[in-house]
Amino acid sequence: MDAELLEHDQALVAEANASGRRAVVFVHGLWLLPSSWDRWLPVFRDAGFAPIAPGWPDDPGTVAEANADPDVFADKSIGQVVDHYTALIQALEHTPAVIGHSFGGLFAHILAGRGLSAATVAIDAAPFRGVLPLPISALRAGTPVLGHPGTRHRAVPLTFEQFRYAFANAVDDDQAERLYEQFAVPAPGLPLWQDAVANVNPRTEAWVDVDNPDRGPLLIISGEKDNTIPWAISHAAYERYKNNPANTEVRGSAG
Repeated sequence: MDAELLEHDQALVAEANASGRRAVVFVHGLWLLPSSWDRWLPVFRDAGFAPIAPGWPDDPGTVAEANADPDVFADKSIGQVVDHYTALIQALEHTPAVIGHSFGGLFAHILAGRGLSAATVAIDAAPFRGVLPLPISALRAGTPVLGHPGTRHRAVPLTFEQFRYAFANAVDDDQAERLYEQFAVPAPGLPLWQDAVANVNPRTEAWVDVDNPDRGPLLIISGEKDNTIPWAISHAAYERYKNNPANTEVRGSAG
């Protein structure tokens, strides 16, 4: 097993391998921790899989710990995070399914392009190089980072109002406040800056091998009311796979 994997992640891999079941690797996005998948894991476990939700490198164990020491998130790059999940997947005995949300969805695309996923679900995934639409709502959701050039090497928290717009716009205020208290943590600014210039940087880490036929089936899901990753982004990502012979589907609507 890769020596760079944290002890917690090594334990997750060992548990999945010991189960004899196919693993499902859940990948969280910015401003969240693996706990954001807690309600999903029992559903997949009951369906006969071995679901695991590893963190990004050096993720704190709890939301309270994360908010107490936000600097732990600073300077995490797209490449570092994807390489972390690559090492974890390679330690599994069987190629897993991968499910990612937001920036975790971008990482799921990249991992699939590396041939590391038996099946992939990208939920409201952040764009990768070649995905061109940039709706106003997506710009607004990224403003806490992209609106301040000094955030590139910092960890950036969200105010409740910012979290409400980017994550909880489809629920009432009371539920939004509960979700904010339960899940919101600071996030590194670097991945957003990397993604923002992906289409003008030929060496970007936000690149996906969309033509790899060994990636397995891919499902792209777009939330109808998602402000951060609207339908235009998800559909443009789907179009990037038009020459891939593997099965690719997109679900959602323009709202």
